[in-house]
Amino acid sequence: MSVWLPTAPCRPETCLGERAPEVSHLRRALRLTACLTAVLAGVVLCLPVRLLPYGARDQLIRLWARVLLRSLGVTVHLGTPGIPGVPVPGGAVGAGGALVVANHVSWLDIPLLAAGRPGRSLAKTEVRQWPVLGHLVAWGGTVFLDRDRLRALPDTVATVAEVLRSGHPVIVFPEGSTWCGRESGRFRPALFQAAVEAGAFVQPVTIRYRLADGRPTSAPAFVGDDGLLTSLARVVAVRGLVADVTFLPPIPPPGPQPTRAGARRELARAAQAAVEGIH
Repeated sequence: MSVWLPTAPCRPETCLGERAPEVSHLRRALRLTACLTAVLAGVVLCLPVRLLPYGARDQLIRLWARVLLRSLGVTVHLGTPGIPGVPVPGGAVGAGGALVVANHVSWLDIPLLAAGRPGRSLAKTEVRQWPVLGHLVAWGGTVFLDRDRLRALPDTVATVAEVLRSGHPVIVFPEGSTWCGRESGRFRPALFQAAVEAGAFVQPVTIRYRLADGRPTSAPAFVGDDGLLTSLARVVAVRGLVADVTFLPPIPPPGPQPTRAGARRELARAAQAAVEGIH
C-alpha cells in the first residue's frame, strides 16, 4: 500500500461476479484488432500532434479518444464542455486551467475524459510500464506521481499548479485508487492544493458504467490485482456497454481561508459531494 494513498478493498473475485451479455469471439477479435490499430495510430501521431496549436490538438485528441472507445464497443454519453471559465448546461467549463476531478473505476476513465475535455493527466508511475499505452500516456504529457515517495508529493503539486497557471486543464482521480463503481473512496485533498495555489476552478465529473438496458455493470472495473490485458479482454466481451460521463457545475477557487490545508479540504469535500450527488 502507498504511504499516502489508499488501496481500494474492491477485488475481481468479489466485485466482478455478475455476468454481462457477451458478444461473439469473432466480434471480440475484431474489437481487439481495431483497438490495437487505434493505439498504434496514437503512438505514431502523438509527437506530431503535440506540435499543433492547442485548439487543433484538442480536437484531434477528442476524435482519437472517441475512435478508441468505439473500437472497444463502448457507447459514450458525454456532456459538452463550453467556453473558457463559463458554466453551460451540463456544468462543463471549456478550455482553460481547471483541475478536472472524477471518480475512478477503470483505465477507460482516461479516454472517456479525453473524449470530452482533453488535458494533462496525473497518473501513478506504474502506468509508464504498461505495454504501448505507457509510452502513449507519457508522450501525451502525463504528470507521473510516485505514490510510495511522500517527499515527491510537493513537487508533483507544484508541477500541476504550474500547468493550471499556464491555462491548461489537468485530470486527477482524487480517490487515489480504482473502485468497482458500486463502492467509492474518499477524495484525498492533497492534489487540490494545486488548484488553491493556481487560483483555478475545480471541474467535478462523474463516470458511470451501465448496460444498454440501463442496468449498472462493474465489468469495466480495474481493481485489485486485475491485469490490464485481463481487463481489456473483459471489456471487449461486453455487449451494449455504455459510459455516462457528466460534467458538473465548476467549483470556484476558495476565498480567504484560515489555513491552506483548510482550503484544499474544502475543495475536496465540495467536489466529492458534487460527484456523489449524481446517484
